[in-house]
Formats: sequence, C-alpha cells, structure tokens
Amino acid sequence: MTTHQSMPLGNFSVSLTVKDLAVSRSFYQKLGFEVVAGNGSSYAILKSGAAIVGLFQGMFERNILTFNPGWDSDCNRLPAFVDVRELQRRLRAEGIEPITAADETTTGPASFVVVDPDGNPILFDQHV
Repeated sequence: MTTHQSMPLGNFSVSLTVKDLAVSRSFYQKLGFEVVAGNGSSYAILKSGAAIVGLFQGMFERNILTFNPGWDSDCNRLPAFVDVRELQRRLRAEGIEPITAADETTTGPASFVVVDPDGNPILFDQHV
C-alpha cells in the first residue's frame, strides 16, 4: 500500500440534487440545519455545526462531493491554503485526470471536477 502525503482540500460539503427545493430545505431544517446562503429558487446552503449540505434544484445531474480551497466552514477566507490549480497538478501527478479542468495559467477563483472509480463527481471549487 502506498502512503500519500495529506493534501488540504478546503472546506467540505455535500451538494445534493433535489426535486423540490422548498420540500428538501424544510426537511433539512427539521434535522436542525439552518439556511446560511442561497437564492431561494434554485439552491440553498444549509449548515449544522461543521456539516454543510447544498441543495440544488435543476442545476446538477448527480449528487456531488464539494471542496472549497481557501474557505473555512463559515466561508471565511483562510490566510493560507493550497490553490485549486496546485491541487489539480498534484492529482494529475497521481494519475487522476479532471473531467473539467481549471486553467493553470490563471489566478483567483477557478474549479475542476474529478470522478471517483464509482462515478461520483468531486468538485474542487475555489471562490477566492
């Protein structure tokens, strides 16, 4: 078994594809989640402690694991973090090729997506 160096990926959340945003939002609120962001019509971000769930209606085909490099769990910018382009380079070096890639010649906000061996998409979405 190969041991790989830990790679800080950023804030973690689960992005769920939902059929009815209002019904799903109400369900998660009954579980103790509070709405912390969203537009009220197509997505809502809910939080309970360190757990973050994004609800997305009509935006994605599948549920997505999401990492936000540069953010803490309250969406505050971290003073130091591994840039999304560097994460992409490290994953490529490990043989993981993104299905959508960040432009490595840019700086600031960018994203890329990889898919795990079971077809689950993982989004690396840097907003800073």
